Amino acid sequence: MTNQGITIVAITRRGIETALKIQKALDICGLGAIVYAPKKYSQPGVTTIETNFADFIKENYNKTKALVAVMASGIIIRAVAPLLESKLTDPPVIGVDAAGKFVISLLSGHIGGANDLTRTIAMGINAIPVITTASDALGKQSADELARTMHLSIQNPDSLVAVNSAIVNDGHLAAVLVGDIKMPLEALSDFDIKKVQTSTEAIEIIDTYYDAGIIITQKPLTLKSKKPLTILNAKRIIVGLGARKDTPTKDIVTTVEKALEQIHVPLQRVTAFATVDIKRSSQPMIDAVEALGAPLEFLSVDALRSVTYADLSPDSAMVQQKIGVGGVCERAALLIAGNNSKLILKKTKLNGTTVAVAEAE
Repeated sequence: MTNQGITIVAITRRGIETALKIQKALDICGLGAIVYAPKKYSQPGVTTIETNFADFIKENYNKTKALVAVMASGIIIRAVAPLLESKLTDPPVIGVDAAGKFVISLLSGHIGGANDLTRTIAMGINAIPVITTASDALGKQSADELARTMHLSIQNPDSLVAVNSAIVNDGHLAAVLVGDIKMPLEALSDFDIKKVQTSTEAIEIIDTYYDAGIIITQKPLTLKSKKPLTILNAKRIIVGLGARKDTPTKDIVTTVEKALEQIHVPLQRVTAFATVDIKRSSQPMIDAVEALGAPLEFLSVDALRSVTYADLSPDSAMVQQKIGVGGVCERAALLIAGNNSKLILKKTKLNGTTVAVAEAE
């Protein structure tokens, strides 16, 4: 899926008014969105749909971060129905009535984030959010919602129906953390929390004492369980850093914390920090990373220059002149995250510090 931003589509004049309100609300939250409408309703701030509606949806379905349809739910449901593939890959689809009274999470509520986006839009336009996933309706956290919010990949998605069923039907479940994996324990409040050293121990605990469970681990597992069991693998999350020489430790710490809060990543989920090797003598940065609780990796300028990524921020002429590469934090984060990594936070500047965050499976 390409990074096209959020697509808002309306098919009536009244719907366009609501769509523009949604766009404004999302913009305030830092979420980019484009409003589309048929040519006969063209106006400033609205992009014209040049094809018929069904073809437009088909063309944009797998390119958009989310699809917000300001129209009757039946219209958008019929348009997306032939395109559905998997809850793991389908984009979030949200329906909004033309008057902007209700915002309805229709598709990819958990993994795709439609439920959260529904709440955001509803708050922004003073509407009523409508969320029908059972776990949300009952105030419980599903396995796939846990995976999304904690940046975990689902190794065995075929297990989700059984495990989520156990959750919503008040089953006795455990969340088992294997090895030295770090998680904010408050995120697991719906489960009995267990910590073990091996995956064999984890499965034995669930098989012996629980109706179902979740195992959170660094590496994929091959063992089978007698009980419904979802295996969640921790994604690598790398924070790239840059800082002026005179930046105090506390300012670096504060900037990192604010950056992680912006993208809803718990500090405990950070795998490592990364920066350029000329910072080996920067005691404030070393002290800051030590306080934040993850290792700090140093990279050569040549290694940073080697990074190719389609969406890097523009180079800084000053940084280029000083150290020989146009930017540090994004390149450092991507390089340590490894193959198939992506930026989930582009370069952010605050208090003399630059921060970027990369994620990889």
